[in-house]
Amino acid sequence: MVGRCPQASHTIQNPVLRGFNPDPSVIRVGDDYYIATSTFEWFPGVQIHHSKDLVHWQLLTRPLNRVSQLDLRGVGASQGIWAPCLTYDNGIFYLVYTVVNSFYVNMYDTPNYLVTTDDISGEWSEPIYLNSYGFDPSLFHDDDGRKYIVSMVTDHRIPKRYRGHLVLQEYDVQEQQMIDEPVTIYASEDIYLEGPHIYKRDDYYYLFAADTGTGEGHGQSILRSRELFGPYEAYDGNSLMTAREHPELLLQKSGHGDLVETQNGEWYMIHLCGRALENRTEKGDRKYTLGRETAIQKVEWTEDGWLRLANGTVLPDTQVPAPNLPLHPFPSRPARDDFDSKTLDIHFQSLRIPLDETFYSLTAREGHLRLYGREGLGSKYRQSLIARRWQEFEFSASTCLAFEPTSYKHLAGLICLYDTENYYYLHVTHHEDKGKCISILSAVNKVYNDPVGYVALPEDASLVWLRAEVDNDKLQFYYSTSGENQYEPIGPVLDASTLSDEACREGWFTGAFVGLCCQDLTGFRKHADFDYFEYAEQHD
Repeated sequence: MVGRCPQASHTIQNPVLRGFNPDPSVIRVGDDYYIATSTFEWFPGVQIHHSKDLVHWQLLTRPLNRVSQLDLRGVGASQGIWAPCLTYDNGIFYLVYTVVNSFYVNMYDTPNYLVTTDDISGEWSEPIYLNSYGFDPSLFHDDDGRKYIVSMVTDHRIPKRYRGHLVLQEYDVQEQQMIDEPVTIYASEDIYLEGPHIYKRDDYYYLFAADTGTGEGHGQSILRSRELFGPYEAYDGNSLMTAREHPELLLQKSGHGDLVETQNGEWYMIHLCGRALENRTEKGDRKYTLGRETAIQKVEWTEDGWLRLANGTVLPDTQVPAPNLPLHPFPSRPARDDFDSKTLDIHFQSLRIPLDETFYSLTAREGHLRLYGREGLGSKYRQSLIARRWQEFEFSASTCLAFEPTSYKHLAGLICLYDTENYYYLHVTHHEDKGKCISILSAVNKVYNDPVGYVALPEDASLVWLRAEVDNDKLQFYYSTSGENQYEPIGPVLDASTLSDEACREGWFTGAFVGLCCQDLTGFRKHADFDYFEYAEQHD
């Protein structure tokens, strides 16, 4: 269960999707609620969570699960899938999303696509290309059946003409392509808008968009017009939600919202947020190891047709009144995965591409995950690595490893990572003078260290237990050759805050992961067998 049980029966406890679940898009279909969030370079693409009460949430599916739909080989850290938009109309689910192929350059490459299905948990269609104006497109279904894509537009010119620029263009369902010319519905030299959504309510079209970037200055704005193509006027109360002037609040970075109406006529805004460590970068920015998460606020419409937070302020709350719906908790998931299933647990993801039988097996050794060593941790193409999100500031992760390396180019173990340049890796390998040994490799923005060197393992150590304990900004590794109750620490206490948004040189938009991996830098795919993986959280 992702959303924990609230303190009171009618309270939403934020964040509801904890740990790296940004850019949320929400829909209600009957009595069911779904939230789609960004996955960036992690595969499969787009996370969809399900709820029936807005309090309890469960990870349901990831729709972009085939290479024909999504091939992220070569994309940089924090690129890939951005800001999915999930909508529903006449029995069909629509998912619009961006694949960012290049971002840390002057000219962005941001193709936008659409996939559909009539079963949200089933297979989704092959992608339909839409446009490449910018990122964060969304699909609007008008009352007359016509459909439109609203998107922000990037500007590579020096200097840029617009700080914020949004365009609207019609999409033809039958032709499966954009038609007519795009129309600018927002252009500003002052305010940057992204993540736009359009809704129709009473006599107005409402343009709902994130403002002021996705950092601690983030907020949410609303504009409206009596005509779909504008002109749109902004609400005097913008940003209608932001934490930018309140660094003491738990939910920082609040913005990038989407709206949903319950069966009973109550309105809620789903939005991204972040929970900061006290640690700061050299530039003074706070660090967010859990990345940007998803929260929910109750909202209400004013008599003059504008939207505001139901708490009467612009500040996001950690506890929010739940809708008048029956509570629907999901069964708790076990902390330990013994790899007895024929498929990987849904919380695991790989990097950039799916892992097929050349990467892993759950049947080669019963009750084990076998990983075949592939490319190094800096690779943006083929890594034999599975990992899951950090979802709390305090947790432990452990495994038991059977691995017989014969070269220093053979490595396998337990890893905490943010991207290809930032990780801490407790691994078993081989050393010419010491034989089978254990070591730690750390990478902090491509500065590499081995804080313990190479520690020889007993010759009869066929199994090695590995453990990581994270306490906010502190990471301590442990190992054992005598069983999981005989751990001893290895290496110093490491700075876990380096695995965070603002701390990383290249990637800014994801969050820290913990998982298992295996490398064979000789190219012959030496394998490692993992008996289990356990992830156990400590809650405040």
